[in-house]
Amino acid sequence: MSNQDPLVVFTPSGKRGRFPVGTPVLTAARQLGVDLDSVCGGRGICSKCQITPGYGEFSKHGVTARDGALSDWNALEARYDEKRGLKQGRRLGCQAKVQGDIVIDVPPESQVHRQVVRKAASARVIEMDPATRLYYIVVDEPDMHTPTGDLERVARALKDQWEIDKITCEFPVLTQLQTTLRKGKWAITVALHKTSATATPSIIAAWPGLHEKGLYGLAIDLGSTTVAAHLTNLDTGEVVASSGIMNPQIRFGEDLMSRVSYAMMNPGGDHEMTRAVRDAINTLAEEIAKEAGIETNLILETVFVCNPVMHHLLLGIDPVELGQAPFALATSDHLNLTARDLDLTTLPASAQIYLLPCIAGHVGADAAAVALSEQPGKSDDLVLIVDVGTNAEILLGNTSRVLACSSPTGPAFEGAQISSGQRAAPGAIEAIRIDPVTREPRFRVIGCDKWSDEDGFWDETAASGITGICGSGIIEAVAELRIAGLLDPSGLIGSAAQTGTDRCFAEGRTNAYLIHDATAEGGPRITVTQGDIRAIQLAKSALYAGARLLMDEMGVDVVDRVVLAGAFGAHISAKHAMVLGMIPDVPLDKVSSAGNAAGTGARIALCNLAARAEIERTVRQITKVETAIEPRFQEHFVAANAIPHATDPFPELGKVVTLPVVGFNTQGDGSDGGRVRRRKRG
Repeated sequence: MSNQDPLVVFTPSGKRGRFPVGTPVLTAARQLGVDLDSVCGGRGICSKCQITPGYGEFSKHGVTARDGALSDWNALEARYDEKRGLKQGRRLGCQAKVQGDIVIDVPPESQVHRQVVRKAASARVIEMDPATRLYYIVVDEPDMHTPTGDLERVARALKDQWEIDKITCEFPVLTQLQTTLRKGKWAITVALHKTSATATPSIIAAWPGLHEKGLYGLAIDLGSTTVAAHLTNLDTGEVVASSGIMNPQIRFGEDLMSRVSYAMMNPGGDHEMTRAVRDAINTLAEEIAKEAGIETNLILETVFVCNPVMHHLLLGIDPVELGQAPFALATSDHLNLTARDLDLTTLPASAQIYLLPCIAGHVGADAAAVALSEQPGKSDDLVLIVDVGTNAEILLGNTSRVLACSSPTGPAFEGAQISSGQRAAPGAIEAIRIDPVTREPRFRVIGCDKWSDEDGFWDETAASGITGICGSGIIEAVAELRIAGLLDPSGLIGSAAQTGTDRCFAEGRTNAYLIHDATAEGGPRITVTQGDIRAIQLAKSALYAGARLLMDEMGVDVVDRVVLAGAFGAHISAKHAMVLGMIPDVPLDKVSSAGNAAGTGARIALCNLAARAEIERTVRQITKVETAIEPRFQEHFVAANAIPHATDPFPELGKVVTLPVVGFNTQGDGSDGGRVRRRKRG
């Protein structure tokens, strides 16, 4: 029996520590620097410190959390729940005390520094051909001499006034139809939905009289780490609000295989994760409607794009088969469902749900959405499209053929598993430059447009502070360390003597680089450690190896252009991505950003019925390459561990930036012993 204090792991930050039995969760969070809000001083009044404990086996964290790992509910929590209500599974962090090993999720609303989900809607002209349309009709009153039901007379009115031959009606609408007709004095507006151009339309909503408050749909990009939604006017196509939240499933595992493992090792674990994500979507729908100033009953359609594991967990399907070869999906086809099928109680029960088709076991509806948005199959030149997230989706193609694969990059690009890492929130370092002569850094943080060496920066960031480094910041930091000669090609940070700067300091048997130290003011010390470099190397190697695997399959050594998609694509420079070796070399002017391409694909499918038919055809023509069983993937992965990488056939980067030769200058004079361009393979 271990006599160690219980281990407490906080998600999504990943921070962990051991605390004596009886320590309040809020106290543990504060001691670890976890972002958990509280304004009442731990008296159980403000409720801002709400947390969600996770029970079961968390192999990712090396924790088994058993019942009783937190103290029982106390009178304060019970009173708060009675008066104001606590969501199912929630506790007050100031009242719950640590009794055993436990994993604790801090939901977004309990975080002081709310995450900025940087998946804004990209500007795109979309031809409006929505699946749901409004029709105003005047219905004949009932007549004892012609005994027909109200629904039959509604159908007749639609045929006479709109030439719509045949309809069906969703059951929840039917139960209210008589009331609606009489309230509107036999004039009503109905919303008709068609699942395809030739399908029989169904009444999914009805309003008395002329309905003028509009009709809305949600395009939701359900990612492993974040859930991003765009509330869209189904008449004009305008995005009236965009919002996002953290995927609460992070507490079960940061990457997809950890969640599959959780489902395997914890009976009912898949149901837990399904409930968590559906609750999050209900909350998100409510918040986005409130932001736009509309009622949620006006949201009559939702389109989802997601990877296969998220797809199955959203649907309530155990993802265990996706964790082992041959990675079989329960279904790869598109799905038409209703809100009541998925327990999306914030939306009307008859609201329609459309899930884009998946391409294969590890290449999901999110990749299909990227293909719909970026149209690689219509490109005359060879385009590589990389949608970077916890799981990267990669497409390579032109008019002749399109290939697809997914690559397990992990959460490092999202700022997770990084020593000073955090989600993208105000105060997080998002860009950095290191002077190659002085080795001094300057940086920019989210929420302030100025660089740290510009007048006014420190005044403007006083409120948020400099809190950590997010995904785009750590990518630039590693690339800048390489450009400045502080990092060798294998990824080793040099010592102070080797690099000529005290910003490089010893940390155990390796070295780290100091970006910012605010410990004197009670703030954090932000560094890049050797462990951080390794995490980024593993992530970028997986990404690069996936791209090279598709190029091998296509029989090419170079591509004509690269499109970076996702939140990453909009917030990282092409130069830094190439210095790091995340993507194959192309001229910098041939690297572009597509913003949130998966979200754009979801919006296109939401607004255009013909686009759904198009992507349903397209996915059947895409060739899937399985990285998990390709021997060449491992070869490319190992070669790509070097920064930029050990082999690459195209020396374009030499025109962009020269990199230091292998080894550090040990004289401490700031020089790097010469420069070298990357060489052509062979």
